[in-house]
Amino acid sequence: MTLVRSSDIVWDIPRLHGMRVPGRLFASEPLMLKAREDRAIQQVENVAHLPGIVGYSMAMPDIHWGYGFPIGGVAATDVENGGVVSPGGVGFDICCGVRLLASSFGEEDFAGRRRELMAELDRRIPRGLGKGSIADSSLVRRTLIGGAATVLEAGYGRPADLDRCEEHGTSAGADVAAISARALERGGSQLGSLGSGNHFLEVQVVDQVLDGEAAAVFGLSKGMVVVMIHCGSRGLGHQTCTDQLKLMGSAMSRYGIEVPDRQLACVPVRSPEGERYLAAMAAASNFAWANRHVLAHEARKAFAAAFGVSMERTGMQLVYDVAHNLAKVERHEVGGAERLLCVHRKGATRAFGPGHPDLPEDLRRVGQPVLVPGSMGTASWVLRGVPDNPAFASAAHGAGRLMSRKKAKQQETGRAVMDGLEAGGISVRPGSVGLLSEEAPYAYKDVDEVARVCEVAGLAQRVARLRPLGVVKG
Repeated sequence: MTLVRSSDIVWDIPRLHGMRVPGRLFASEPLMLKAREDRAIQQVENVAHLPGIVGYSMAMPDIHWGYGFPIGGVAATDVENGGVVSPGGVGFDICCGVRLLASSFGEEDFAGRRRELMAELDRRIPRGLGKGSIADSSLVRRTLIGGAATVLEAGYGRPADLDRCEEHGTSAGADVAAISARALERGGSQLGSLGSGNHFLEVQVVDQVLDGEAAAVFGLSKGMVVVMIHCGSRGLGHQTCTDQLKLMGSAMSRYGIEVPDRQLACVPVRSPEGERYLAAMAAASNFAWANRHVLAHEARKAFAAAFGVSMERTGMQLVYDVAHNLAKVERHEVGGAERLLCVHRKGATRAFGPGHPDLPEDLRRVGQPVLVPGSMGTASWVLRGVPDNPAFASAAHGAGRLMSRKKAKQQETGRAVMDGLEAGGISVRPGSVGLLSEEAPYAYKDVDEVARVCEVAGLAQRVARLRPLGVVKG
């Protein structure tokens, strides 16, 4: 493979070997190490073969190997000219994303109620492979169409939350009939739960503000305690992806589609199979929007109980909720003309700039909040969308793995990781102590470097850095 370094943070793969477009990676030299090791760069080249792809096959600074697409992969296909949709460009955890809540508390407040607050969160936030906090199967089915609005009507959260949520917390075009009985069975008892793996609920403090204007618009200030929630569509989303991959794999030959990796199974967006996938993806997305909405409600209740105040007095306003595993039909300019594109963001987050009509009015002046979580024990970042983003209004979604879970477990035991975090002043409430080593800080890239490269590359601008105080781990 030929890799040409175009600048300190831009690497290009020339169009060769049947590629329909070139490849482009946004990463500094240190961030490229993992991509070189685990074949993620080859995946960028493979994605460039998709029918209808335009611009570049791209990867964000947190790139690492994934199913079909690299995690951190971005690709846009021309919907009206044979462009395809590929489940590998979304991932198994459909609509996995991040929700950030501000609060009226400071770090000293947290210190005074640390034990009580972490105990309340430990009690109220289901995680691991167990059940969620909602056992109403009829409500779960309704969320597949209504998303966060459905659980809001059931008494969870606040109406204003929907204004600060991508797509207002409801993906259009969902069809429950596109969700299999097995997917409903797997997800039916999991609404309102974190899951496992890299999912978490983290109590953090704003320890740096780099863009005061944007921070003020977002509702953030230095010293403020915030809550970050990272989770997705649980078993329902995973099964939905599995089901759709089987359907697409058998349909590709009918459309004469050939790709260099069978994990890039795809069909035209404008086909019965493509439309069914988008309808199933939207339904699973609505489960994910509702899932994070319920978890935020439980976090508010935990803060209220720990501090002995009403939920309103916690001041826990939603900063934003944004997904990083979706394929969305959007309009973007390509070659001087506006086109209707299916933008795959797999481990990449939407990052609309100032003035975008899809943003709530109070955010249009500064752009969309872009949430970039780190790993346990390291910082997370809030960035904002900027004009003229070169990656179809996309940015990094997190730190990105540096080593596999197997390798991470060989470094330290889960107990050693937990003891180290506690010694560093970070309270940990794990779903499984033994699995903590899989998500240890050393297993991930430097999130500060990821955020810096996003800014230098013109993907998003840094607003505030968040430091962890306590984590409830999936």
